[in-house]
Order: sequence, then structure tokens, then C-alpha cells
Amino acid sequence: MQKQLTSGKLLDEKGNLSEAGYAFSLIRKYERKQIKGLKTRIKEWDYYYLGDDKYGIALTVADNSYMSMVSFSILDFENKKELITKSIVNFFTFGKVNLPSTSENGDIIYKRKNFSFEFYNNHGKRHLCCFIGGKKPLSCDVYLEETNSNSMVIATPFKKKKHFYYNQKINLLKVSNGSFTFGDLHYSFTKNTYGVLDWGRGVWTYSNTWYWASLNGISNGHRVGFNLGYGFGDTTAASENMVFYDNEAFKLEDVTFNIPLKNNGKEDYLKPWTFTSEKGDINLNFTPLIDRYSNTNVVLIQSLQHQVFGVFNGIIKVKGRNIEINNVIGFAEKVKNRW
Repeated sequence: MQKQLTSGKLLDEKGNLSEAGYAFSLIRKYERKQIKGLKTRIKEWDYYYLGDDKYGIALTVADNSYMSMVSFSILDFENKKELITKSIVNFFTFGKVNLPSTSENGDIIYKRKNFSFEFYNNHGKRHLCCFIGGKKPLSCDVYLEETNSNSMVIATPFKKKKHFYYNQKINLLKVSNGSFTFGDLHYSFTKNTYGVLDWGRGVWTYSNTWYWASLNGISNGHRVGFNLGYGFGDTTAASENMVFYDNEAFKLEDVTFNIPLKNNGKEDYLKPWTFTSEKGDINLNFTPLIDRYSNTNVVLIQSLQHQVFGVFNGIIKVKGRNIEINNVIGFAEKVKNRW
């Protein structure tokens, strides 16, 4: 059963979610001061991915309390490789990055020596300006506009009290104007460049695994996007699965990421995947191009990530019609964290 959120407070007086479920907008307000859990467990981030058929970029500003991180990645789809990922970490920020309490407006300005990440947001019109210095500096200047008034919002509790995740994925963000540079490379995105914002706020448990897939682009002349995922928290009330088609949004129930296995039983991330559901309304094939792999392991902190970029094909069925996805680039990931 999928429970739709109503209006009200996000947290009760004890710091637990007042209501678990999904919504099509950020119907409840996140306020850091209402959190009753350990301050070291608070995690907040804004993650943008946008791309066309040639290149994609991923930008992150995160404040995980005991550490903050900015990250800039460039994906080269024609040559099937990750050109660069550069991350800068600072310690013991505990909310000092000042990430906004809503995705609807508010700016992020985080500058230190050798880097500057500025995410400007005026009621959904977004301007992303980033710079990381070095021998081959990285920079971007991108304007984004929302093309669908609906988004995926979910309030997910963990079994541990005072722990929760409040998340919004804004799909089908259109790049009205945008470019990036890496050393001598300068690239201006094409007119059919779309992206997603992953806006996350909450109090997380120490060890967890998630699966997440996102797609945004043009298929058969229509804007098509989806958010698919599972793996952490108590999703009894609702899943985070949703598909977007032009100006509409449709809630989906379950999904399974079928990652092929090697002979030794480990996942083979660069072989073709499939995505299915119990009802049969999700039937997707995924042909990987790039496995963006990282394994950070420092004392008590570990993040094992496979973010795989590739081409989706298939059908999602909603309300008696088929939404066709033909050769649209997106990504799917499996992440294990001890953090």
C-alpha cells in the first residue's frame, strides 16, 4: 500500500517522523532544530546530475556533520570513461555549510581555498556555479529550469527511534544554458540536456545499503524521467518509485534491480541489467557504459559505490498506457555505507 502524505509537521516532539509516506511536492517542512537524534548522525546534501548524449556532470555539496564534502565529476559517454572526479573534504562542520531547509528557494554558497560551489535558487530557477582549482581546473556555469511541477518526495523512518530520511528528487530539470571546463576542454551542453536534483535531509543509521536509478531525457518526442530505488529504512508506508511524463507524474510500487553476477557470485556491473516489478508495470533493460566505482575506507567510515551510467530501454505501464523509453542515458547505483 502506498500512503500519500498530508500536510503537518515533519517530526513529532520526540524527533520521530509524524507520518511516513510519499508526496508529489515538499509538503512538510524540514527544520534541523527539531531533530532530537545525535547531531553526529545528521546528514544533509544537494546532489545534481545533468547530461546529454556526450557528457554528464555530477555536483555535490554535503554536510554530514562530522565532515562536509564538495565533489565535481565529469562523465564522457562517447569514450565510455569517467574523465575526473575531484572531491574536497572538511571536518566537523556540524551544519555550518548552511544548506537550505527547503528545495523551493534558498542559496548554497560554500567557498574555501581552491574551491567555490554556489547553487543559487530563486523559486525553482537554478544557477549552478562551481570551481575547483589545480593543474587542470574544473568549472561549470549552468542554468536549470523545472519542467514538471511534480517531484518525488518521501518521508522514510528507520527502525531506530529518532532516525529518518526526508528526500526529494526533482526530475526533468532542463538545462536552458550551461557549460563546463576541465583544463583545455570546454563543452556547452545541447538543448536536450536534462538532469535531477537529489535533495536529502535526515538522521541516518550507521550502516545501510541503497539502490537508486534516475533517468531524465527525451523519448519519442516526450519528456520522460523516473526515480527508482529501495534498500534502506522502513518503506512499509511507501516506496520512492515514480515516473514522469511531460507534465504528469505517476506513483509506482516496488522495483527490483537485477544486476548480473559473475561466476564467483559477485555483481558484474558492466553487463546488461534488467529492472522489474511484481505487478509487471516496470520492464526495463539497462546497457552500462561507465562504472563510476569508488571505495573509501577510513577507520570507521566506509563508502563502497558503484554508480553505473548507461542506456535505458523498455516500458513502464501506468493507468492503461505504456510509457516507452528508447535509448535514453541515465544511471543506476548500488551504494553500501558505514558512516
